Amino acid sequence: MGIRFGPAGNPPSFQAQGYKSSLDMPAWLRGQGLNAYEYQCVRGVHIGEATARKLGKVARENGVFLSIHAPYYITLGTTDPVFREKTKMHLLKSMQAAQWMGASPVVFHPGTGGGKDRTGAMARARELLLEILAVAEEMGLGDIRVAPETAGKPAQLGNLDEVLEFCTLDPRVVPAVDFAHLHAAGQGALKTVEDFATVLDRVESLLGKEAVQKLHIHFSPIEFTKAGEKRHRTTLDDGFGPDFSLLARLIVERNLTPTIICESYDRQVEDALVFKALYEQIKEKAGG
Repeated sequence: MGIRFGPAGNPPSFQAQGYKSSLDMPAWLRGQGLNAYEYQCVRGVHIGEATARKLGKVARENGVFLSIHAPYYITLGTTDPVFREKTKMHLLKSMQAAQWMGASPVVFHPGTGGGKDRTGAMARARELLLEILAVAEEMGLGDIRVAPETAGKPAQLGNLDEVLEFCTLDPRVVPAVDFAHLHAAGQGALKTVEDFATVLDRVESLLGKEAVQKLHIHFSPIEFTKAGEKRHRTTLDDGFGPDFSLLARLIVERNLTPTIICESYDRQVEDALVFKALYEQIKEKAGG
């Protein structure tokens, strides 16, 4: 398995060429030179079984690797029983859609940080995630991997160590490392190759070599405030990090084969191609 690049969702350029259906995305992405696609269920899981299976089929035919982003409404650490049930429902529906598609992993945001009760929120989040995985097993979804994503704001659950803690609960839980979010939450924390290396080393130290080898990555330039993430930007916007070339150097040096999903605002395909070109240039210079 080699490195993969692709977009989160369907970009305006896809629609501008007259396409409307996500079923057309895999062939279109292959034509662009990309081989990954993160299907967006962020406003709810509305795809039916027949369509999901068709999407999986055309993705396989076009050599496009599928993942899913679950709804934003998930909040694992909640004390509210209604939100707990809704969180279970959203994640399980996403896992079901992923199984129909043959997609992996199901990326999700762990949710709010519980204010001053962060320790309690993490304890509740761990408990609920394990409960969801147990139900998934009963539903025949035991082979579906889920991926908590690093958060863009310190107030949210999902700093790097919290994400890795979730991943120690069960082999089906794998990390989704959003470097833009880490950069924003850390007030511009990713400035050097060493900064990126620290993240990769932390993943490897807790989860092992395979976890970092096949890491699921989100990347884009990002704007942030003192509270963290404000909005995703693009490579056309000057002055916004993090710098993908720094990560690309490490991917080449360590011979990693991650999936890199671009979330640049309205340029997720175009910027995925920018990132791919940067990676290929660095690989070529390194004699790869």
